[in-house]
Amino acid sequence: MIKLSGFILIGLLAGYFSGLVGIGGGVIIVPALVLLYGISQPLSQGTTLAMLLPPIGIMAVLAYHEKGLVDWKIAGLLCLGFLIGSPLGAKLAVGLQPEILKKIFAVSLMLISLKMLLSK
Repeated sequence: MIKLSGFILIGLLAGYFSGLVGIGGGVIIVPALVLLYGISQPLSQGTTLAMLLPPIGIMAVLAYHEKGLVDWKIAGLLCLGFLIGSPLGAKLAVGLQPEILKKIFAVSLMLISLKMLLSK
């Protein structure tokens, strides 16, 4: 029961931060599954992607849309790119050793964080 409620709490935090700053699956859920539950990096990534299949972000999107803060053209183009890029990335990811994938993920987060922190 504690494990189930932990997953719900992780989902709640990811949903909150997704609505707040546009992060969730990759930045919150994947590390939580790996670090708190010992789930492998590839399984954590695949599980998080499966979670994204239903329209879980619709309420946050509607809140942004109501304030005129959604560019649907850009969103559509990003979606198109995502549809092309995600299977390519997934194909590479499932062929890598879990430890290598975890290191790539960690370095990616560090580089993104540094870029955002140091940019004007």
